[in-house]
Amino acid sequence: MSGLLSAREVSFSYPAKTVLDRVSFDVYEGDTVAIVGANGAGKSTLLKILGGLLRPARGQVFFRSRNLREHKRRELARCIALVPQEIQVGFDFTILEFVEQGRTPYLSSFLGVLQTEDRLAIFRAMEMADVLHMANRKFSELSGGEKQRVKIALALAQEPQVLLLDEPAQQLDIGRQAEIFSVLRRLNRSGMTIIAAMHDLHSVYTHFSTGLVLQPDLAFQYGPPATVLTSETVLDVFGPHVPREWLKGLPFAAKPVMPEQNSN
Repeated sequence: MSGLLSAREVSFSYPAKTVLDRVSFDVYEGDTVAIVGANGAGKSTLLKILGGLLRPARGQVFFRSRNLREHKRRELARCIALVPQEIQVGFDFTILEFVEQGRTPYLSSFLGVLQTEDRLAIFRAMEMADVLHMANRKFSELSGGEKQRVKIALALAQEPQVLLLDEPAQQLDIGRQAEIFSVLRRLNRSGMTIIAAMHDLHSVYTHFSTGLVLQPDLAFQYGPPATVLTSETVLDVFGPHVPREWLKGLPFAAKPVMPEQNSN
């Protein structure tokens, strides 16, 4: 049975390094998937491939059993949205103006006028990301956690079925991380499928139903975090210098609590 989003034998190389080698998996509606690996393992690259922003050197990606290459860019942007680590804002946008850009795939031209349905989608996106109250503030004035929620709102304005996030809680303090995961939990409970590159293993255990572990020169692993992120795997992925005391703090037998997942 094919998933909502499926990778088949996906491979990708940069001039000096192969980062993905024959990666295959299925993501189903309502899944929450964390992509885990050391720096340079291909986490961001895989997200871009899943979002149709980068073509694999070999293999294919399917959305609802249709090859991503068969989708027009505008059509795909209505199905899959990516929240990158960094985003360049060339103008001094208010939050409302910034989130409005998420409706671009629905406009008939670059200068297209927002319709009532667009305004409603923007309102819902800002409400879901908990940024409606800051609609008139400037993006440049926001804190890191606020910017991250606004970036999520921008993606949600596309009304996607799959939300891809690249290190959504990176460089945020514990309180701001909790805010981001609260937003993601609400989105998942509403039916959103979530795939995120993650570096914090504690968050993976707590907030995700599935882990995808990328290991250069080794076979990838895909399954429940407690199954694929064993102490042995963590040492293989991040190296033998990981403190044993730190490993003892990982809940290797823990059950994920974020998703109230649909049965497949």
